[in-house]
Amino acid sequence: MIQSVINVFKIPELRRKILFTLLIMLVYRAGMYTPIPGTDARYLKDIMTAEQIEGGGGVGLKDYLNFIARITGGSFEPFLFALGIMPYISASIILQLLTQAIPSLERLAKEGETGRRKINEYTRYLTVLLCIIQAGFICNVNLYVPGGGGWRGGAINPVIYRLVAMTAMTSGTIFLMWLGELIDDFGIGNGISLIIMAGIVDRLPGVAAYLWDQGTMQFRGFDTTGEIGIETMMLVLAMFIAVIIGVILITQAQRRVPIQQAKHTRGRRVYGGQRQYLPLRVNLAGVIPVIFASSLLYLPMYIFGAIADAWPNAVTTELQAAFGYGNVIHLLAYVGLIYLFCFFWTAIQFRPAEMADNLRDWGSFIPGMRPGRRTADYLERVMNRITYVGAGFLAIVAILPMIVHHVTGVSALVTGFLGGTGLLIIVSVALDLVQRVESHLIMRHYEGFLAEGRVRGRVS
Repeated sequence: MIQSVINVFKIPELRRKILFTLLIMLVYRAGMYTPIPGTDARYLKDIMTAEQIEGGGGVGLKDYLNFIARITGGSFEPFLFALGIMPYISASIILQLLTQAIPSLERLAKEGETGRRKINEYTRYLTVLLCIIQAGFICNVNLYVPGGGGWRGGAINPVIYRLVAMTAMTSGTIFLMWLGELIDDFGIGNGISLIIMAGIVDRLPGVAAYLWDQGTMQFRGFDTTGEIGIETMMLVLAMFIAVIIGVILITQAQRRVPIQQAKHTRGRRVYGGQRQYLPLRVNLAGVIPVIFASSLLYLPMYIFGAIADAWPNAVTTELQAAFGYGNVIHLLAYVGLIYLFCFFWTAIQFRPAEMADNLRDWGSFIPGMRPGRRTADYLERVMNRITYVGAGFLAIVAILPMIVHHVTGVSALVTGFLGGTGLLIIVSVALDLVQRVESHLIMRHYEGFLAEGRVRGRVS
């Protein structure tokens, strides 16, 4: 392992890519602490000392929004990169879905490089629109807090400050898009994924300090009181290790469908006849279902909360509590949405009919299956089965922090970082980065990070 790390920096091209990527990450982290012009200095000082989150009790609406921001690398505080990169990811997903539904966009996507550039242009326009909408909502939530704890300085007109804040946050996201593209072109790894991971990793040292102290401690992102026993800390650490192992296994897991190549004769020689495998990923949707489900669950919390505030009675209060973070209905809705988005995203990405046609055109077939429709039905049936497993794993990872929070009383945001979606994203992106670095090593005849020269589970 040590020799492999040394070999990484022996390759000039790979060394330049890694150093460039680290430089972009430093720029990104600096932007995360660059305040929006006109923000009240007292509010910024309060952020550096403690946030409005109580670890021992329940999680309110604003705390749940902060949780969503943290698993997407953003922030709901008055900084330049408050929106993070999620508006761009949402716009990309929306355009990808529309490409499947609108024939003109589908034809554009098949035009090669020209069509791809045009779709990227549409994606950027949609990103700006989403940024304006989200920035307006965040300003509405944070500018006017009961007790005068909002972002705005007292000497600034609220309308002007709102426009400045929305413009700054939108510009921050556009700048992050550019940084991600720079990493794609001149760095190593997927730029957008690395930016999200960097925003999540930023909070991990505070979580580790909280567990190490085992007592009252205040740090950025948490305000947790009360002692944690050694058995509770061991439980959280065991969850941390189990999720890492599970994420690696599921991310690398494949269902290998046997493929037989047809034999054909040319002169006196017989070609083909080799037996190969068609790898189908168990978790084809990645972390997208969890992020979508987390964001969508915010709507009933917001709607029922607003109704309960406007018309307080037993029914509205019960509905608001039912969709509260970690309650049974909330957990069931969370799991159901994860399964729904897993199958929905897999149905968009995986096209069994097209895959069956390609196998037939290449002169290959699945043993025991006729080429064409029978092969497509078989591939679809296999993919549906393994998607159940992948969706079930994502659901377990998503709800495990909530269960541990209610059992142990540890802050939900702490358990969420050590065993939830944030850790899922970190491990997935880290695996992709290791595989890219390893491919550079192997291409230049160096040994990879493992003795056999490849990441376990990757098909050579």
